[in-house]
Amino acid sequence: MPRPREFEPDAVLDQAMLRFWLRGYRATSIEDLVKATGVKPGSLYSAFPGGKRALFLKSLERYSKLVVPQKLGELEAPGASLAELRGYFDGLVRDLLSPEGRQGCLLVNTAIENAAEDDEAAAVVRGHLARLERCMVTALRNARSGGEVRASVDPVGSARLLVATCQGLMVIGKANPDETVLRAIADNAFAALA
Repeated sequence: MPRPREFEPDAVLDQAMLRFWLRGYRATSIEDLVKATGVKPGSLYSAFPGGKRALFLKSLERYSKLVVPQKLGELEAPGASLAELRGYFDGLVRDLLSPEGRQGCLLVNTAIENAAEDDEAAAVVRGHLARLERCMVTALRNARSGGEVRASVDPVGSARLLVATCQGLMVIGKANPDETVLRAIADNAFAALA
């Protein structure tokens, strides 16, 4: 009879997610994961068949469920408009000015490190970008209906530009967490909507 698990898989995923978020996929070894989770390699492989890569993909899913909703905040609400959209960007800038925030976004980090060579990781990143775009399209449609932006603003095209802008903002913020630079990027993105 197999021994019962002596650990909670979600707690292990939380620790693995934090390790991958901090160090990236390649720089995180199985030994790092064992230290972070307190679970022996055999038990990790048993709980997450497919090893490190499977644990990484599960960590991305967990990040999408736990962290992304916190970051999106009110932008994900059906009634979101320009204030919530700007609030999202302001939150990114605030995060990037803190040491923890300079870790960036696990999904953006994954896009840079893994997406070109790992189709499954790329699919998770694409799903995140599509979710972000949907939120922004809704906010821009609401803003256009409410007269907060020009009537000629194309919500889909503008949302795509804003998605690219926020992804770039997170990359720049990792290397140059200068508040003036980061706020200028956000301000210029929104100036195009006025």
